Formats: sequence, structure tokens, C-alpha cells
Amino acid sequence: MLKKLSLLFVLLFSIQSFAQFGMDLNLVKASYYTSFDQLHPGSEVKFAVQLDIEETWHINSSKPKDDFLIGTSVSFEGGENFTVSNLTFPHAEELTFSFSENPVSVYEGIVYITALIKVKEGLAAGSYDLPVSIEYQACNDASCMPPTNIDTVLSLNVVSTTTPVSEINNEIFSKVDIDYSAPVSEDGDDEDSLGKTLEESGLFISLILIFLGGLALNLTPCVYPLIPITIGYFGGQSEGNTGKLFMLGLFYVLGMALTYSVVGVVTSLSGAVFGSLMQNPIVIIVIAAVLVALAFSMFGMYEFKMPDSWVTKAGGAKSGVLGAFFMGLTMGIVAAPCIGPFVLGLVTAVAAKGDPVYGFFMFFTLAVGLGTPYLFLAIFSGKLKALPRAGFWMEAVKHIFGFILIGMAIYFIIPILPKSFSGYVLPVYMLLAAIYLLLFDKLANNQKGFRIFKSVFSVVIIALAVWMLWPVEKKSPDWQNFTIAEYEASVNSGDKIIIDFYADWCVPCKELDALTFSDQRVIDKSKEFINYKVDMTKSMSETTEEIRDKFRIIGMPTIIFIDESGKEVKRLTGFVNADEFLKIMQDI
Repeated sequence: MLKKLSLLFVLLFSIQSFAQFGMDLNLVKASYYTSFDQLHPGSEVKFAVQLDIEETWHINSSKPKDDFLIGTSVSFEGGENFTVSNLTFPHAEELTFSFSENPVSVYEGIVYITALIKVKEGLAAGSYDLPVSIEYQACNDASCMPPTNIDTVLSLNVVSTTTPVSEINNEIFSKVDIDYSAPVSEDGDDEDSLGKTLEESGLFISLILIFLGGLALNLTPCVYPLIPITIGYFGGQSEGNTGKLFMLGLFYVLGMALTYSVVGVVTSLSGAVFGSLMQNPIVIIVIAAVLVALAFSMFGMYEFKMPDSWVTKAGGAKSGVLGAFFMGLTMGIVAAPCIGPFVLGLVTAVAAKGDPVYGFFMFFTLAVGLGTPYLFLAIFSGKLKALPRAGFWMEAVKHIFGFILIGMAIYFIIPILPKSFSGYVLPVYMLLAAIYLLLFDKLANNQKGFRIFKSVFSVVIIALAVWMLWPVEKKSPDWQNFTIAEYEASVNSGDKIIIDFYADWCVPCKELDALTFSDQRVIDKSKEFINYKVDMTKSMSETTEEIRDKFRIIGMPTIIFIDESGKEVKRLTGFVNADEFLKIMQDI
């Protein structure tokens, strides 16, 4: 207590001395910046104040450790025309000075204080003043100045929504960490609504809602690849024994849930693109290798089984459990790009919570919901092996499933192959595999029913492969390559804009191209827009990260609609059909 009183006495003496002699050293200079030259009613602008602190001096941080120290603060008098939010101070340094035995929380050199300023909806065009006041106390290693205010008036020019606005001061805002608020959709269902629902529902109800959400994800197209993989693997397992099939399916789902949970938590806490592991060639190759390894087991080269000592302790045969669990771990990564409004909301909620344990259980429950149908699919597909009484029929069925697994392995490596021939690899494989099954695989041909099935199956695959290889004219909107400069020029020109963020590993993206963007009505209407297509496949590159941060992209596909005023009016985070897409375009 005596030390604090002594320190307080020294500070008061220093302040009194400076005040007595009227010393004004102009120790801190303030510069003010906004992110737009003009503002639209209802829009949001980034604000930053740069404090340039004289060398050998410092100012107290916004949260000084001692009550008698005056902290740095910023106040606004916006009235009803402007709302200030997300006021953020820089990271403080902990330094020790001669007047203090303990470290002091301070700012030194050049620092930035940031905030978001929201313009009132419907505000008339004109110039408006926003008074800003900065209070601080400057000290050096021996003494402190009296608390000081820097007052200024920020002039904000509000224009009509038809007047273009331009981004400015990019060199300043590239140095600070501040993002615009998340957009709210027209129906009021914003990205954080799920987080609010979970917060209000309690843990038990939240887990039920998330489980149901996981079940609903099976209606999205990006989980379709899991269906043939599941059928292909479990179709030749456990001689149709229901108990063993259930155990295998359970470990498959648990493996999927574990990987999905880890990927989801890491994504939400790190801010990376959800499902971005699928853009890593190493991950893709590992997934393909696992599928090929499982396919070889279908051809009888080996069998996955637990160590004999474990089997003895477990009291029964558990062959294939390790293979099922390992495949589930891999398939969790495949399922991860199933980004939709529900998953997007969960990512946002977990990120806001900042609790990894909470996030893990939320995503684990979601993944169990996603994987539950595959448990029953595993039992059903495994039962196919129990249909024959005995003989080569079973081995012939396993061969078919083995070819399916290899086909899925090829499907996953297509994004990393050269685009000049990547489109031909899978159909050519399908053609060769079907011909082999039809002409060279003689197993169980003495079984008339199976021979008919295999022949029909092979002919269907050959027809599908020929259809995939048949050259057709691809119809789509007039997509332009995206750059920040081109985008800003379009905004300044008052153009309506559509931006499609896609990735080569994103299944819904491909479905959008095939079913929605190829619709002639969508193509005709898109001529009223500037259409940009942004390749987010390499989601860890510097350019992609810059774009991701600018537009707050969490997963693919993401489609953003921007009106003539440069304002985002709609955001899609999943597949929509041509009718829905056309209606959105017509409403803008």
C-alpha cells in the first residue's frame, strides 16, 4: 500500500509540475480514417484512428492495471444517425518503468483503435458530423503528463443508394483486424440465429436439435459419394451376420463422427474454410489410398482384423472392425465439405463460444446424426452377401464392390489431376471395369440370376460411361475471372453482381454447374449481372485467404448477390435449383 501511495504521489507531483509550467509537448498525434469515401443509408463503414506516440513516451492502455492510472478511451456522439459498435483497442505491451516495480500496460509507437459505424436506415443524403473524443495520459520513464483529450469532428457524407461508393484507405485497414458485421438475410435468419437458439435451449435440447440437423444433412448432395462407398465396403462383410454388421457400421459411424468433429472444431476456432482439408493433395491421396486398400481386400488380397489377443478378450470375432473405423475416419473428411446454412450457423456458434470441448460435442453430435443412416445402410448392404447359400457368388459380389471402391478413389483424385484429361479418367475406368466384369470375370456365371444381374449392371455402367464421354456443349452464364480491382470497378459502376465461390472438391458446386447454372432461364437473366467465379480450391493460398477474409467465406459453395448500390442483399451457402436461383435474381 505504501508503494502504491508513493507511486501516486510521484505521479501527482509530475502532473502538477507540468501543469504549473504549462508544458504542452504534443506527445500524441491522431489521424482518422474510414473505409469508404461516401456512405449509403443502412450501410456500415470501418473506422480507424491512428495514434502516433512520441518516442520515449507511452500512453496507458484501455485497461490499466492500477486504479489511479488513466486509461485510453474513445467516445462518439453519433446521436440517432450513427451507431458505433465493435470498438477495439490494440494489444497492449507489459513494460516496467523506474516509477513502478510491476509491469505497466501501455501503448507505444504507432497504434490503431478501430470500430464499425452503422448509418441509420433511410437517412437523407447530406453531410453529417460525428464528434469523436480520445482521452489518454502520456508518461515517460520518470513522469506523467496530465490526462489529455483530442477532440475532432468526423465528417461523413451520406449519398443515395444509386450513387456509387469507393473503398479507400486499404493500406490502413490491411494492418488492423476488423470485419464488417455478418449479413442478415431477408427473412431475418442470420448466421448467428442458430447460436442464439442453442444458447436459449439448454444443452440437452441443443444436442437433439443438432442431431436432427445432422440427419437433414443427408439430403444435401455432398454426402452422395458416401452411399456407394458404404455399399461397396459393407456389401462384402461378415457373411450377413446382423450383430457383426451392426458393430462394423457402428465403428464406421464413430470414425466418421470423430474426424468430422475435429475438423469442425479446428475450422471454427481457426477461421479456416470449412472442409478445406479436401483441397490438400496429400489428404486427397490418402483418402484414395484407403479406398484402394479396402478395394484390394474385396479382391481377397488380405483382410482387416483386430489382433488375436484383442479378439480373445472381446470374446468373439471382430474382423474388419479396424478397417471400418479407419474408413470412417477418412470418410469424415469427405463429409466435411457438406456446408449449408445449418453447419454455417454451428461453425459461427462454436467460434463465438470459444470452448473446444463444447465445440467437439456439438460437432460430434452433428456427425452422429449425419452418419446414423449409414449404419443402417451398412447393415442392409452387408446383408447382400447373405443371399446366396455358398459358392463363388459371394466372391463375385465382392469383386463388383471392389471396383466401386476403386472408382470412388479415382473420383476423389480428379481435382488434383491436370484439367486437360481429368474429365476422361473416371468414365474410361468405368468403361474398362464394366467390360472386364462382362467378358473376363467368370466367377459365378453358372448362377443364372447373378449372371443376368452382372450383365445388366455392366451394360448400365458402359452406357453411363459413354454418356459422360459424349461431347456436349456446356451452357453457363458468362463467368468472369475475379480480381479485387475488377470487383471494385463493377461496384463503382453500379452494376448488379453475382459472385460464385467454388472449389474442385465441392460436390454441390458441381451440381450447381450441372443443374442450375446450365438452365437457359438462369443464363438469360444473368446477362443483367456481372458474374464472377472465384476458385477457392487452394484455400490456404495468400490470394484466396485475402478474398475469404474480405467476403467472410466459411464454406463452399457460397454465392453472393450484390445490388446496384454495392450492398450484399443475399447469400447462399448450399445447392439451390434453377427455379429458386431465378427467383432470387428477379427480386434484386
